Amino acid sequence: MGEWVTQWRVEFLGREWNFVDIGSVVVVLALHLLTLLAPFHFTWPAFWVAVALYFVVGVSVNLSYHRQLSHRSFKLPKWLEYFFAYCGVLSFQRSPLEWVSIHRSHHQFTDTLKDPHSPVRGFWYSHIGWIFDFRSRFGSYEARLKNVGDLKRDPFYRFLHYTYPLHAISFGVLLYAVGGLPYLVWGLGVRSVIFLHATFGINSICHTWGKQVWNTGDLSRNNWLIGLMAHGEGWHNNHHAFEHSARHGLEWWEIDVTWYVIRFLEIIGLATEVQRPTETQKKRKALLSNNMNNQTRELREKLETEINGGKI
Repeated sequence: MGEWVTQWRVEFLGREWNFVDIGSVVVVLALHLLTLLAPFHFTWPAFWVAVALYFVVGVSVNLSYHRQLSHRSFKLPKWLEYFFAYCGVLSFQRSPLEWVSIHRSHHQFTDTLKDPHSPVRGFWYSHIGWIFDFRSRFGSYEARLKNVGDLKRDPFYRFLHYTYPLHAISFGVLLYAVGGLPYLVWGLGVRSVIFLHATFGINSICHTWGKQVWNTGDLSRNNWLIGLMAHGEGWHNNHHAFEHSARHGLEWWEIDVTWYVIRFLEIIGLATEVQRPTETQKKRKALLSNNMNNQTRELREKLETEINGGKI
C-alpha cells in the first residue's frame, strides 16, 4: 500500500504528481480555506484554545521532532518522549519518521540541489513548494527514510508513521464536538496554518533574510521574527553552527521558548544529557568565522582593486 501511493503517477502542471503530493495539496488547501472562516466564527474561548494549542503543539514539534529525534540534543523518559512526539503529530507536519528524515537530509546537503527544501530552487519552493513534491524529499520510494534507522526500530514511531493523518483529523473532530465550528476553525485551522508558515519560514526566510553571526558555509540566518513565531527555531544560523545544541537562542535576548521548556525539564530531572555549546566552543567558532570573513573581505578588496585598476 505504501509503495502504491508513491509509485502511482498523474501528470499535470508540467510535472508528475503522486498520491502523496496530491494529498498534501488537499490538506494544505483545506486548512487555509478553514482559516478564511476565522472572522465569522470568532469567540474568545476559541481564540485561547488556539493560543494554547499553538504553544503545546508548536513546542512539541521543535522539542521532539527537531531537537531530540533529529539531533539527539537531550534524552527524556520514554513516556514523555512519546507524549511530545504525539503532540507533534497534531501539527500536520507529517510523522516523526518523515520529518526527521527530511531534516537530516537538509543538514547533510544544506543549500544544494540535494537539500529537500533548498533555497537555490527559489523562495517559493523552499517555503512551501517542496512539500508537494515527493521526489524533492526522497528522490524515489526506495530512498525514503534511509537515514532514520534508529527511529524505525521503535514500534511507536512506526505506528505514528502509518497512522498520523488519523490523529490530526480525529483531533479536529474532537475540537468540533467540544466547541463547534469556532473551536474547529481556530483550534485547528488558524493555529495550524500560522505555525505551518512559521515552520516553512525557517526553510525560506531564515536562509534569505537575517543576520549571519557564524560562518557556517551555507545561507542560514538568524531571524528574530521567525524566532518569535516558531518558539526559538528562527535562530537558525546558531543552529547550523551548533546543530547538536538543545539551545538555539545563544544570547539572553534571543528568545527561545523551546529551550526554556527543555531547561525546565532538565532542572526537574526529566531531561538528561542536554547538549549546549561551551564558551570555548563558541569562542573557537567565532574565531574561525572572523578569520573566514577577513579572508573573504581581503579577496573582495583585491578583486575590486584589480578591476578598478584595469587588470581585469
